[in-house]
Amino acid sequence: MSTVDAFPLGASTTLAELARDPHPLLARLRADEPVSWLPELNGWLVTRRDLALDVMRDSATFTVDDPRFSTAQVVGPSMLSLDGAAHTRHREPFAAPFRPREVHDGFAAFIERETDRLITALEPSGAAELRRTFAGPLAVAVVTEALGLAGATTDTVLAWYDAIVRSVSDITEGLEAGPAGAAAYAELRAAVEATVADRHASSLLVSAAGRLTPPEVASNAAVLMFGGIETTEAMITNALLHLLGDPGQLALVRADPTLLDGAVEESLRLEPGAAVVDRYATRDTALGPAAVRRGDLVTVSLTGANRDPAVFPDPDRFDVRRGNARLQLAFAHGPHHCLAAHLARLETRIALQRLLERLPALRLDPERPAAPYGLVFRKPSSLHVRW
Repeated sequence: MSTVDAFPLGASTTLAELARDPHPLLARLRADEPVSWLPELNGWLVTRRDLALDVMRDSATFTVDDPRFSTAQVVGPSMLSLDGAAHTRHREPFAAPFRPREVHDGFAAFIERETDRLITALEPSGAAELRRTFAGPLAVAVVTEALGLAGATTDTVLAWYDAIVRSVSDITEGLEAGPAGAAAYAELRAAVEATVADRHASSLLVSAAGRLTPPEVASNAAVLMFGGIETTEAMITNALLHLLGDPGQLALVRADPTLLDGAVEESLRLEPGAAVVDRYATRDTALGPAAVRRGDLVTVSLTGANRDPAVFPDPDRFDVRRGNARLQLAFAHGPHHCLAAHLARLETRIALQRLLERLPALRLDPERPAAPYGLVFRKPSSLHVRW
């Protein structure tokens, strides 16, 4: 029996379906073909949580270190696209500011000031599109502050980020990336190199430059910036969509703000901003029902794993009181667990808290509905609200 015949659901799955409304399809795959061969992906798709963990924990068998890895094609080798000792060498120089205590002590006050500044600018209008006027600028400000990148405006960083994300998405979807991503990375790299050239400055980039070469600092800065903006912009936008779209759950959070953390985790579970992570098999191996061959692409659906009913009862329901929501895998797992996950959580919680406090009548604009979209990165293209 051919691989296609052995996995009929996977054979009929299109990338367009997974980008538009993946959840019913992922549920069928998870139940019947938890590791399935998708011809359109030219690889395996893993949708069951336990098998997803097996892949992400075992970097010796399922590696990111492969020439096909999409992000590395745009920005070069970095902590995101290396494993083993090389991964550790690239990651460690950036780790210290992103530990839990350091995140709160180092960034809470800055996030609060920047959040209030953005809300103050929006407040008089009574309506706004929050993804690009609030979530994106906040994410840019925080990641730029965290890295200590000098001389780049919010608009410039957002433009770099858009171009790099587009190129990574195109490569993942099997398309040829245009020149915009490479051009954006060249500008970002120049800004990083100008920052680290000032050895008297105090910043994470300058500190990392003491242990890594300038190109290595630039590539890692790119993935941190790219991840920090993408993850947090999506977290804030998706969490607002979930909360404002569910009056009952919103009322619970308004009555008890301590439930905000649960709302953030539950939104991450239902709609992780990064929907998939890619790995490549280093040897022939069995994974669930699949006989994976050396060199095969193995794509983990974080979206599918996060709605596994074996772990999350009634998995399609948004429940801010769900007791095990922190078992979600939106930040991946294993050696490549998101370095700045604590910062993204803090930023999202403060953003939601301030919006709900300062805009008490905040609600979705019924005339401009929103829904998440995307194969690799999922969030609404816009989120229009009123207050």
